[in-house]
Amino acid sequence: MTQPSGRKPPPRIVARFVAISWRDLALTFLPILIVSAAAIYLAVRLIQPAPPSTLTIAAGTKGSSFWNSAQKYKAILARNGVTLNVLETQGSLDNLRRLDDPKSKADVGFVQGGISPPGTTHDNLMSLGSVSYVPLAVFYRGPAITRLSELKGKRLAISSEGSGTRALALTLLKANGIEPGGDTELLPLSGDEAAAALLKDEIDAAFLTGDSAQPPTMGKLFRTPGIRFFDFAQAEAYSRRFPYLNVIELPMGAFDFAKNLPPRPIHMVAPTAELVARDGLHPALSDLLIEAAREVHGRANLMQRANEFPAPLVHEYRISDDAERYYKSGKSFLYRSLPFWVASLADRVLVLLVPVIVVLIPGLRLVPGLYRWRVKSRIYRWYGALIAIEREAMSEPDHAQREALIDRVDAIENAVNRMKMPLAFADQFYVLREHIGFVRRRLALAHAAARDAQASQAAEAPDERPDAPEVATRADTA
Repeated sequence: MTQPSGRKPPPRIVARFVAISWRDLALTFLPILIVSAAAIYLAVRLIQPAPPSTLTIAAGTKGSSFWNSAQKYKAILARNGVTLNVLETQGSLDNLRRLDDPKSKADVGFVQGGISPPGTTHDNLMSLGSVSYVPLAVFYRGPAITRLSELKGKRLAISSEGSGTRALALTLLKANGIEPGGDTELLPLSGDEAAAALLKDEIDAAFLTGDSAQPPTMGKLFRTPGIRFFDFAQAEAYSRRFPYLNVIELPMGAFDFAKNLPPRPIHMVAPTAELVARDGLHPALSDLLIEAAREVHGRANLMQRANEFPAPLVHEYRISDDAERYYKSGKSFLYRSLPFWVASLADRVLVLLVPVIVVLIPGLRLVPGLYRWRVKSRIYRWYGALIAIEREAMSEPDHAQREALIDRVDAIENAVNRMKMPLAFADQFYVLREHIGFVRRRLALAHAAARDAQASQAAEAPDERPDAPEVATRADTA
């Protein structure tokens, strides 16, 4: 290779080959790892925490059906490692107040339908489903009546303050024109006390629900001479006026087959008892509570068929998304196959694995291509510099500019010589080296040609100078 005079030969290219470029590999992995970390962070933020090991249920008075059901729930949840604290309350209305109060310890409770004041909303509460009917039984003395309005002016036992029975009785009586403060005496007697007062003729009618309206109590009152069981002939109209009411029928002969008591079916109205929870109840605990409700309330009795409850009956409280999912498809595979706490852990781990599977694994498939692109880009950028030098050389530069172009080629060669190149790309490295030599040769040839042209011009200049003195001598002679 011809070198311009006075220039040192370019340094010999010494390739620094490595098995792999860890720096390029790390920079290739970095964006994928950042995206995966962001996806995992979002999953952790959105994932449900581990279910709490303790839960509190607002039940009712000791010995009541709600209280007894809560005790059964407690035993069922204990089998899954969850402690259920049973809170003694005054009944449905008290349970609702506790659930509405953020300072209360109640997480879930039994609430009878129809006890919320009109116009009130409970956005912070959700229903896990209805667990039973709460039939309203009205017993009275005197001639047969067909409408509740016929009880006006009489002595009525409508249970104590805070009870669901009283709230329901006041609602139905108001619809029939009977309100507190009028000539009708509304007494706070409930359960056995109200039944005893009716038997003693101390009251004219008793409104009984829940524990006080159990079949043995109703059968005893029905058999008592002078006491009648009110037949809600307008039951269908009540259920349409008050959507939380259901029409149920006490079958003929329910109390006594032999004596056929009652002698004909009796229509009744009944709200349902709902398992109401605060919004934010852990999905795993929601499933566990519904499973317990199915075990406790799923049996047939005088008022319901087998497996009729629990049921997602929409009344005053919205059915939670988790409960709706459970009623449609049941427990998930993990909770069906594994113990509760193991399934809960596996459920959260799977949520964490989703972003890894969706983001990281496809990203890893892109790593080889990205790695090749990054290494090749280090080679390609020198081709851009060589092309720029050749374009400048085509514009007929002067001597100093050509020297500068050759210096730039030498700088490119030195930079390429310092590169670390993976062995897999050695062929492209040597091709780049050949192209650097090609550009240098073209520049050197052009530089030598320009230098030769200048030398030729310099050699021709002395042959023309002697003519000048000769002309001058001729002038002097003349």
